[in-house]
Amino acid sequence: MLTIGQLAAYAGVTARAVRHYHQIGLLPEPERDASGYRRYGAKAVVSLIKIRTLANAGVPLSRIGQMLEADASAFADAVEGIDSDLRAEIERLESSRKQIAQLAVGDSLALPPEVVCYLDRLRRLGVSERLVEAERDGWILVVARWPDRTGEFMAEKFAQLDDPRLVRLYRLGSEILESDVANDDPRLEEAADILAGLAEQAYIADEIDPDEEAHDEVPFGLLDALAVECDPRAQRLLDLMRERGWASWTRTRPVRLAEARDRTRPATPKPR
Repeated sequence: MLTIGQLAAYAGVTARAVRHYHQIGLLPEPERDASGYRRYGAKAVVSLIKIRTLANAGVPLSRIGQMLEADASAFADAVEGIDSDLRAEIERLESSRKQIAQLAVGDSLALPPEVVCYLDRLRRLGVSERLVEAERDGWILVVARWPDRTGEFMAEKFAQLDDPRLVRLYRLGSEILESDVANDDPRLEEAADILAGLAEQAYIADEIDPDEEAHDEVPFGLLDALAVECDPRAQRLLDLMRERGWASWTRTRPVRLAEARDRTRPATPKPR
């Protein structure tokens, strides 16, 4: 007959593990002998080895007791079920590894490859890293809201880089972000002129879906807010856009249409 220490050593576990198995009902706890010690027989050793083997194989302790009592067919079914669970867990962990690996490459986090390529293209054009980072965060918001349209959006963005006005706008933005000039920076006026011209071109070409904008204000509002949070001078740029007749750079529709839509929107009931 074995003491708990001898039992644990024989089965290759710790005495603490044996006590835990007693506590959760996996291994019956023998009565104490006349000397006050618990003594374990051969069957206890066999049971403990089975428990250790199943636990080392990844079987949850909550299922081991059931498996020890199962017949051959039920045991095989249980093993198959556990194997399926392990495969699913392996797939989840592989996916997690890929996401963790993306942390090392910065832009790839939460963004598809085509957006990362666009950001790299901006760097090659000489756009400042601070503006690229702001652009990246904006695309995170866009991709989260319209994941199925990312390819469409990026094709348009790459095509727009052939327009020297957009390239100039990015370079102006880089200069403004790298400077410490306040809201009276004349480059903000030039940036607003370019944005107004691009907005008018998109509006005339009917590239904006007014119904989509009318029913999905949140992402556009977040994009505007992100710009202001990145640099408070963006609010001045928004104001300049409105002076030129445009709601903002993300919602390229005339101010008159935006105000008309706001007037026709049902009022939010005030809490009583």
